[in-house]
Amino acid sequence: MKNIIEIKDLIYEYRKDGDEKIQALKGVTLNVDEGEFLVVIGHNGSGKSTMAKHINALLLPSGGKVYVKGLDTLDESKLWNIRQSAGMVFQNPDNQIVATVVEEDVAFGLENLGIPPSEIRERVKRALKAVGMYEFRKKGPHLLSGGQKQRVAIAGVIAMKPECIILDEPTAMLDPSGRKEVMDTIYRLNKEEGITIVHITHYMDEAVSADRVIVMEDGHMVLEGSPKKVFSQVKTLKQLGLDVPQVTELAYQLKKEGILIPQDILTIDEMVRYLCQS
Repeated sequence: MKNIIEIKDLIYEYRKDGDEKIQALKGVTLNVDEGEFLVVIGHNGSGKSTMAKHINALLLPSGGKVYVKGLDTLDESKLWNIRQSAGMVFQNPDNQIVATVVEEDVAFGLENLGIPPSEIRERVKRALKAVGMYEFRKKGPHLLSGGQKQRVAIAGVIAMKPECIILDEPTAMLDPSGRKEVMDTIYRLNKEEGITIVHITHYMDEAVSADRVIVMEDGHMVLEGSPKKVFSQVKTLKQLGLDVPQVTELAYQLKKEGILIPQDILTIDEMVRYLCQS
């Protein structure tokens, strides 16, 4: 598979209180394949959101390189092309919604680009259908639930036709119902539309269906692999102050009690199948 994102020895430094220099990323190297569903986990301050903002060129490297579709994020002349290829969705949808009608909000970025009205209408229609919000196109965003607002924010990014979407804790402010709405939308965009997903989260259950999981700690990548490989390392994750999916935690506790059970079980269905076979 071809890489859509290449991160090489990425270092990011900033100054705190004027003088003290803080290194938030310490030589991170990562490639993301086209069409991949990548989840990045880690507690607050681990560097996961800082890394995400480099992919969209909202932050620029202090050292190392970030390439999006082969374009160097340090090249200012390529900034628009980079952001068109890699769209970003943030934690609070209210910070991304700017219009008083849903379809106008989704059209906002396209209008600023001077895209013809007929094409704008088609893109808005397609984007809202992709996130299951077309029937709400005439509504005011203030009338929507948190999950619906976040889906409208995602539609605004989709309308720009990105090949990759970076989602920086998009479910952090949502209730369980809203979280499910948004995650179902993200999975569908990846599997049906072929959009590359880089999903930053602190909810371990959101990583279960990923192609690959990366764990960040203190500006480093400390674990990487399939969800089964990463979450089977329960002791290491707990030492990092992280949880594991609930079913994996159950398998871990059963094994501690002497019950022979695989530690790479991630879902209820897998647990039921194993227990029924035993």
